[in-house]
Amino acid sequence: MAQKSPYLKQRDGNGSGLRVGYTVDDQEHDKQPLDPGLPLLQHADLEDKIVLLRVDHNVVKKGKILDQYRIDVTLATMYNIIERGGRLIIMTHVGRPYDKKTKTLVVKQDDAVDAVVGYLQRKLRIKFAVPKFHVFEKEGIHDVDTSINWLIQDLRARKIGGIYLPNTRWFAGEEDKGEKMERLAVQLAALADVYVNDAFGSWQPHTSTYHVAKYLPSFAGLCMQDELSNVRAVLEPKRPFLAIVAGAKYDTKIGPLAAIYKRVDHLILGGLIYNTFLCAKYGVKIKGVEDSDIALAKDLVEQDKNERKILELPYLVESDTLEGRIEGKFRTVHTKDFKPGQEFQFILDVDPASFEDPEVLEGLASAKTIFVNAVMGLMPTFWHGTSKMDETIDNNRTAQKFFGGGDTLQEFKSLHPGLYHAALDSPKYYMFTGGGTVLKVLEEADPFGLPTVKALLANGEAFGYQNWRNASAM
Repeated sequence: MAQKSPYLKQRDGNGSGLRVGYTVDDQEHDKQPLDPGLPLLQHADLEDKIVLLRVDHNVVKKGKILDQYRIDVTLATMYNIIERGGRLIIMTHVGRPYDKKTKTLVVKQDDAVDAVVGYLQRKLRIKFAVPKFHVFEKEGIHDVDTSINWLIQDLRARKIGGIYLPNTRWFAGEEDKGEKMERLAVQLAALADVYVNDAFGSWQPHTSTYHVAKYLPSFAGLCMQDELSNVRAVLEPKRPFLAIVAGAKYDTKIGPLAAIYKRVDHLILGGLIYNTFLCAKYGVKIKGVEDSDIALAKDLVEQDKNERKILELPYLVESDTLEGRIEGKFRTVHTKDFKPGQEFQFILDVDPASFEDPEVLEGLASAKTIFVNAVMGLMPTFWHGTSKMDETIDNNRTAQKFFGGGDTLQEFKSLHPGLYHAALDSPKYYMFTGGGTVLKVLEEADPFGLPTVKALLANGEAFGYQNWRNASAM
C-alpha cells in the first residue's frame, strides 16, 4: 500500500516546520538492497554538468523500433538528470555492424539511432541533435572529432535538449582491446563531467560501458538499480522456484543451464535446447539438432534422473519444413511414443496441450517465483505454445514473475498486448531489459560481479564515493 509522509516547510531557525502537504511512498514493490559501495545517480552532483549516459536502446531493426520498452524504462533516469540541472549526451549500441569473419565494420542506415531519437523527441517534446563524424570504409568511425563542440555549446546554452551519439558499435574503438579503445574512452570522457550507466543489458566490458568509467565520476542509473535489485530477487527466490529457458543452440547455454538447474525446484526447457535434451534422453534424432550438442546434453539427462527437476512438455509440433505452418506438413507428436533410433523432422513448437499436462500445470500453479527467458516456437508462425505458456503463467496470481530478454518480451507483447501492458504496472511482474544478462548473473551468482557494475564500484572507490555519501548523510 502507498504511504503518506508529511512535507514540511521550514519556518524558523530552530528547524520546526509548517506542514504544507505530503509525499507518497510506493510500498508495493519490494526491493532488494544494493551494494553500499555502488555509486547511485541520486547522489551525483548534476547541476550544470554534462552527463554522458549509456543506455541499452538496441531496439532497432531495419531502421524501425521493434519494442520501445527498453527506451521507456530509461526515461526516469533522463528526467532525473534534466530535472536536477544536468545536460544529456546519450549513447547506445544497435545491432552487430562488425563482421568477425571479414573483420570489417559496415556503417548502414538500418543500424542508425535515428528511429530512437525520433521516438524520444515525440515522447519528451525536446530536440536532440546527432553529431556527424567521418566514416572510413570498412573501418567505421575512428574518432569523436572536435565538430561535436558546436553541439555541446548549444547543449549548455539549452538551444537543444540533448545530444545522441551515433551507434557506439560504429566506432572502431568500441570493442577493441588496444590503442583504439583507449583513445575512444578518453574522447568520450572528454565530452562530459559525469558518466551514468543505465544499460543493464549491455554487460560486456566495452569502451562505452566499462572503460570510460575510469576517467569520470560514474554512477548507476535508475533502470540499472531496478534491474540489479530485481535480479537479486531471482538469485534469492521465494520457493518453489520455477524457471523456463529456451534457446537456439545448446552449447552456448551450458554454463547458465547448469547454474539454473542447481537453483531451481523445477525447470522447463523450450526451443532447440529442449529438442537437444529430448534427443539425449530418448536416443532419438530431431532434424536440426547437432550430434555434438546431444553429447553435451547427456550430462543434464543423467543429473535429472536423480533430481527430477525438469518438467517435460509432452506434446510437440513436428513440421516437415521451416517455411511456415503449412497445412498437411505439421502434426502433434507425444514423447511417450519416442523410441531409440527414431528420426523426426523439425520440432518447431510445443503443442498448447503440454501446458495442460497435470505435472506441468501443478509446477506452474504452485511456484512462488517464476523466471522466463523463453520463446517456445519458431516465430512468427509457430506461436501457439508461447501463447499458452504466457496464459498459464498469468493464471498463477500469487507468484512473483520475472520475464527477461528482447525476444521474450517482444513476443509476449505481440501475442497478449493487453496482458503485457497490465503486467508492466503489476507488482507481480518484472520485465528485465537483458535476459542474457540475467542468465550471466545466475551463472556467476553475483549481480555486482558483472564487469560493468564492477567498473562502477571501482570508480566509486577511486573517487571516494563512500566517504562522500557518508558525509552527506550526517
